Amino acid sequence: MDVSTAVDKRKSVRAFLDQPVDGQLLADLVEKAARAPSGGNVQPWRIYVVNGPAAERFKAFVAGRDLERPAYDIYPRELGEPYRTSRWELGEQMYASIGIPREDKPARLRHVARNYELFGAPAAVFCFVDRQMGPPQWSDLGMFLQTLMLLAEEAGLGTCAQESWAMREQAVSEFVGAPAELRIFCAIALGYEDTAHPINNFRSPRLPVADWATFVE
Repeated sequence: MDVSTAVDKRKSVRAFLDQPVDGQLLADLVEKAARAPSGGNVQPWRIYVVNGPAAERFKAFVAGRDLERPAYDIYPRELGEPYRTSRWELGEQMYASIGIPREDKPARLRHVARNYELFGAPAAVFCFVDRQMGPPQWSDLGMFLQTLMLLAEEAGLGTCAQESWAMREQAVSEFVGAPAELRIFCAIALGYEDTAHPINNFRSPRLPVADWATFVE
C-alpha cells in the first residue's frame, strides 16, 4: 500500500471485530512510528500499549468510574465559525448513519459511552506527554500518532483517535502506571474493522481546498 492510499483509506473506526491483534505487530508499528518528525529530536511521546487480556482488564477497570475534569480543553471553550458548524454537522451526520435521531438523548449517550469501551477494539495505544512540554511538542505527538495510524492502515488494522480519554486521565494513569509528571493526550483504539457495522460506512467530509488554502503567487 502506498502512502496516498493509506491516507485516503484511513478513517475513524467505531466498531471492531472480536479478533486478536498480534502483540509483535503492535510493537513493530509503535517502533516504526517513532520515525515521525520531532523538533530538536525531543521525541516527547510516551506510549503505553494495552492489548488482549490487558485491554480487557483495562475496560473492566474503568467501567462505571465517573468522568474526571478534562486534562485539557479538548475544544476551545468559545469555538467560533466555521469550526463550530463543522463539529456540529459531524455529530449529526454520524448519528444519522446509525439511525439515532437528535431527540433520542439516551441512545446518543450510550454511543458516547462506547468511547470508554474502546468501541470494542482489542487493543489501544495511550499517548502521554511530559507536563513541561508546550504546543510544539504536542504537534510532535500529532505527527507520531498520524504516522502510527497510517502504518496500522497498511497492516490492515483500523484505528480511532480518542481525545475523550482526557476525561479519564487519573484512571488511565493508574492502570498503566504512568508517573505524575506525564499528562495524557489521547488513545488510539486499534483492531480489525467490523465492516458490517453501519457506523463504519460513515466518512467525515472535508472542506474544499479553496476554503482553507491560499496559493501565493
